[in-house]
Amino acid sequence: MTTTSPTPARTTTATPTSPPASRGADALAPSDTHDIIRVTGARENNLRDVCVEIPKRRLSVFTGVSGSGKSSLVFGTIAAESRRLINETYSAFLQGFMPSQGRPDVDHLEGLTTAIIVDQERMGANPRSTVGTATDANTLLRILFSRLGEPHIGSPQAFSFNVASISGAGAVTFEKEGKKVKERRDFQITGGMCPQCEGRGQVSDIDVTQLVDETKSLHEGAITVPGYKVGGWSVKFYTESGFFDPDKPISDYTDQERHDLLHREPEKVKINGINMTYQGLVPQVRKSMLSKDREAMQPHIRTFVDRVVTFTTCPACDGTRLTEAARSSTIAGISIAEACALQISDLAAWVRGLDEPSVAPLLTTLGETLDSFVEIGLGYLSLDRPAGTLSGGEAQRTKMIRHLGSALTDVTYVFDEPTIGLHPHDIARMNDLLLRLRDKGNTVLVVEHKPETIAVADHVVDLGPRAGSAGGEIVYTGDVPGLRASDTLTGRHLDDRARLKESVRQRDGVLEIRGAEQNNLTGVDVDVPTGILTVVTGVAGSGKSSLIHGNLAGREGVVVVDQAGIKGSRRSNPATYTGLLEPIRKAFAKANGVKPALFSANSEGACPTCKGAGVVFTELGVMETVETPCEECEGRRYQAAVLEYTLGGRNISEVLHLSVDEALEHFSDGEARLPAAQKILRRLADVGLGYLTLGQPLNSLSGGERQRLKLAVYMADDGGTYILDEPTTGLHLADVEQLLGLLDRLVDSGRSVIVIEHHQAVMAHADWIIDLGPGAGHDGGRVVFEGTPSDLVAAARDGGEGATLTGQHLADYVGD
Repeated sequence: MTTTSPTPARTTTATPTSPPASRGADALAPSDTHDIIRVTGARENNLRDVCVEIPKRRLSVFTGVSGSGKSSLVFGTIAAESRRLINETYSAFLQGFMPSQGRPDVDHLEGLTTAIIVDQERMGANPRSTVGTATDANTLLRILFSRLGEPHIGSPQAFSFNVASISGAGAVTFEKEGKKVKERRDFQITGGMCPQCEGRGQVSDIDVTQLVDETKSLHEGAITVPGYKVGGWSVKFYTESGFFDPDKPISDYTDQERHDLLHREPEKVKINGINMTYQGLVPQVRKSMLSKDREAMQPHIRTFVDRVVTFTTCPACDGTRLTEAARSSTIAGISIAEACALQISDLAAWVRGLDEPSVAPLLTTLGETLDSFVEIGLGYLSLDRPAGTLSGGEAQRTKMIRHLGSALTDVTYVFDEPTIGLHPHDIARMNDLLLRLRDKGNTVLVVEHKPETIAVADHVVDLGPRAGSAGGEIVYTGDVPGLRASDTLTGRHLDDRARLKESVRQRDGVLEIRGAEQNNLTGVDVDVPTGILTVVTGVAGSGKSSLIHGNLAGREGVVVVDQAGIKGSRRSNPATYTGLLEPIRKAFAKANGVKPALFSANSEGACPTCKGAGVVFTELGVMETVETPCEECEGRRYQAAVLEYTLGGRNISEVLHLSVDEALEHFSDGEARLPAAQKILRRLADVGLGYLTLGQPLNSLSGGERQRLKLAVYMADDGGTYILDEPTTGLHLADVEQLLGLLDRLVDSGRSVIVIEHHQAVMAHADWIIDLGPGAGHDGGRVVFEGTPSDLVAAARDGGEGATLTGQHLADYVGD
């Protein structure tokens, strides 16, 4: 282990007019000595009594393999305690409305300042949430149109697609001069919400052909909705309603019978002598399935919903979400709907062109907000872009908008891999933004893997040496040259450079894309090779995801592994998420002659005291909730009787405490040999998660670990083509090589692999590259290069027409 003392933080010489006698004129004031954040004995997740000193008002980068403890130290310890202490300054009344935050598992923290966290969490997928609403740009724009729009239609609410128009009247009773007085009052709210789509921009409908098989009768299984089995109560509800003959094929129904089966409004009827509320199949499915959160559905229900529901652009507002009145009011010939649909860089230019002294402060603030989008590399977005469609990197940079012009200083900004989703061309711009925040007198803490960002750090904290139980230690602190000279995993790989492949695989076919026009694509025609490793590149916003997801996803045999997060509570773990627990439970049950449900901590085998959670929560009102290990099961989650059953000498709790590598060995031979478990465990090991504990809660996994866990699950699908969206997200430099090996194994097994990626090592390893650009937004959307990595580099070095930004950065990366 190599360690050096932290870079000394900037100090200020105190020069008071009349220095106290006890201190010389050049001595430091006591307040100037608090220039370090000191962490002592941090034990969050896998941290092992970590002690570290971090200089304030510097850019500190935290490195280490995925799962080494970076996020646990920065987010789970430093930022979490800062937020908790800030919340404690509010009154007990206000704290009652705030989420309760427990104290991190740490002995002592010193020198904390207010923490502003800018993480990778996706923005809410609420259909009414857009880039404009998430950044307050829409608020400013609505005020602008309410002041200057012609014709004038009302207050800013009249331009909001989240406010419905309401009117009403009635009598109100109140006391006046000791007497009760009744008066008639009326009110009216003019909102901008389209009444047909309710501000969503889309209307949904149900494809009836996916609900029933016209050739069958109800008794023959005509209803194809999941859970509607012949003989079951759901089907009896219709067969015994008396509205139609259950033995007649649906195709022979009269119009009235078809209406009664599919669309009849709710009404009271008697079924088998029981009073029931009958309603048609369409409203029943809409109520029971479509009202639920899609992500919370079981996989087979989600697949059904995706198949049966069709979304179309609202015909009333043409997808703008706004009323006709809101769209009729214009400024310089532009309506608010048209302004929100403009590319932000164009909208910023339009705002700068408005000369209206009466709203000058408003125009200045709005212009600065829009310019911040451009400055941060998001000028290609539009304000009406749904927030839920942003990638993790785009969401994080969008959250940064409000901080760029902030006058706050001496705060701690915490970033989680801010370069995610950025082309090498854009990373330098992001680095400048981080340095600007530091130069304003702030402490900037960044969890990062990219060597370009590590290189600009004032101070580096490297965690490791490995991941999971083999990590959680500080293996280096100091400057970047010291990291390079150290023998840590990060230090050894910091200057890694990939080599171009000497030979590439030959395609065995193509997937044709013709006339692609999603988002900013300009009628793109391209042939995506099959049977090889294809990498799709280009600057952020050039149209990569639009091209691949918009035209290949959904085709037969195509499996998409995107960046969408996975749902996971403390009860979910790798064993449950991958389906590994199912064969293990059955094997335990068979070996011991009992029911499989006993080996589920969420079912019959759960400890009755903690209900299988392993911990007991004690609510203390506005105080933090106390979490203590369950005394009954000692945190093992199962009843004592269940733990007496073993398989291969281990009980179910001991199995869940095994790492993937240990479990693979355990289930490979002897009494515990379990081929079904081996398949899943090998996939987990293949994606670099051999260190993960089977029972580790999903909500404790890092972003990179969750991405690879999802990849391991999708590898089980029988797809001929895999689409991976930035699989290097969250990967350490040392792990990229393992990922490339995995991609090679997928291709060599006969699959086609298409990777949307910015990492130069993945580009260099490709058999074929499709580069989009040349810029972002309306400056992109075209294929600017197709060919091998060698051809891309050669074109960049020649400087001819075939040279692209991607080629220039790849040529610099691979060297000679």
